[in-house]
Amino acid sequence: MSATANILSRLQPVGFRRLAHAHLNLPPAALVEAAVCRKEGVLTDTGALMADTGQFTGRSPKDRFIVRDEKTADSVWWGDINIPFEAAKFDQLHQKMVAYLEDKELYVREGYAGAHPASQLKLRIVNELAWHNLFCYNMFLRPEEGADTSWAADFSIICAPSFEADPAVDGTRQKNFAILNFTKKLILIGGTGYAGEMKKGIFGVLNYLLPHEQDTLPMHCSANIGSHGDAAVFFGLSGTGKTTLSTDPNRHLVGDDEHGWLPGEGGIFNFEGGCYAKVIDLGAEKEPEIWNAIKFGSIVENTRFVPGTRTVDYANKSVTENTRTAYPIDYIPNIAVPSIGPVPTNIFFLTADATGVLPPLSKLDKSHAMYHFLSGYTAKVAGTEMGILEPQATFSACFGAVFLPLHPTRYAEMLGQKMDDHPVNVWLVNTGWSGGGYGVGSRMKLSYTRALITAALTGQLDDVKFRPHPVFGVQVPGAVPGIPTELLDPRRTWADKNAYDKAANQLATKFITNFEKYAAAANEEILAGAPVVAPVAEVQVEAPVLVAA
Repeated sequence: MSATANILSRLQPVGFRRLAHAHLNLPPAALVEAAVCRKEGVLTDTGALMADTGQFTGRSPKDRFIVRDEKTADSVWWGDINIPFEAAKFDQLHQKMVAYLEDKELYVREGYAGAHPASQLKLRIVNELAWHNLFCYNMFLRPEEGADTSWAADFSIICAPSFEADPAVDGTRQKNFAILNFTKKLILIGGTGYAGEMKKGIFGVLNYLLPHEQDTLPMHCSANIGSHGDAAVFFGLSGTGKTTLSTDPNRHLVGDDEHGWLPGEGGIFNFEGGCYAKVIDLGAEKEPEIWNAIKFGSIVENTRFVPGTRTVDYANKSVTENTRTAYPIDYIPNIAVPSIGPVPTNIFFLTADATGVLPPLSKLDKSHAMYHFLSGYTAKVAGTEMGILEPQATFSACFGAVFLPLHPTRYAEMLGQKMDDHPVNVWLVNTGWSGGGYGVGSRMKLSYTRALITAALTGQLDDVKFRPHPVFGVQVPGAVPGIPTELLDPRRTWADKNAYDKAANQLATKFITNFEKYAAAANEEILAGAPVVAPVAEVQVEAPVLVAA
């Protein structure tokens, strides 16, 4: 069988009947060479491939669809996040894409999603661009050298940035689209060069399949393992410090973005084989692991050079603030091999609270853990997005609502069940402001946040007394080694205590308002974790009573 015939046989299940020219599982060097020759990118002075994603420098959530059919009609959480798409329109678009690609040079990649053998998803990806195929090599798990990959894929992706839909005919909103079809086990991506659509498309697939079929909790989080074999996971939205805080020289990195938590004693596992990190303002001192990982085989997206050089100017955001790098996880030192860990001992919810209300560290019982998991709170501040002139509260269910095909309460209930089954500690960590809100207070020192997390990880808080926050009900430690005591109670850091009380109530009201869309489906235990808005005169906590956690 010729090479082309071999590849065609593997692509027939996804609709291809002929191929002009295709490459199968090319190594990174060949893909870099192809990308440079085809003018898809250029090399930086560290050997990384610099490529642009075109018009779209991030995902386009309003153009992400799920085919609504017999399989998904009653299981998917339909709405603004999971937008339904007609099965017949999908078939029509699929046929048009295949016909468009059959005359082009294609790059085919085979790999896995899911480091644990019990939950591996076999993937086959068809790329129009060589650098996209390198992205897939970096981000998905790579089969062992010489392994037979002529499998029937569990899920496939067809990605063609130059193929644009006709919205009037094809049923899309715009010319770009990303459509998941769970019945046909296929993702179609067109009209966008943003490589992250492929990564997050498969994450969405796993968020649907794993709870349904394996009672496994998918998580948008980073994870690491300590020297004593204790695992920790870190949830957090953009800007909260998830990647920074999980990259610890004293702990082994399991992964930086997507994980699953198996039932029983199965523990956690990484979905991916690489890292997709933001690089805006990246520096060697600030993020040495990421800095050193940007070398031959890595990709940098939408960055620009220092004029007259091939040195990347990471402060340059002329294209986008969402500049990124993609590299294999083994480019990072001190990783867990394989990317698997035990049942977590500690879970951290990271939030950059720009109001300065939340404590720098607090402990959550089951009710508060499920409530805050469903809330997924952080804050955007001025300068992060156009049009934002003052801090804005932002909520994203399970710290990743845009990737959840099922109702968010399903994932929160699974987390609650995990807490029933295992002695896991859940912590809320404010990496945001203290002593006042944004513009008045100051950002929490990274050294303090690291010290707080280390104290939690190493058991230094096991015998510390805690007291409940009067509005949010979370348990606040009375003392933490190396941390100023007054910093632990956010109210004490404010010069104007009444102003703090008002801000706390205002933030609590935002939590409650946001939660209204989940309330009907949430059980009583979740609802018990809600904050309590009280008259300011009653919120006086100068001398709190300490109680054992």
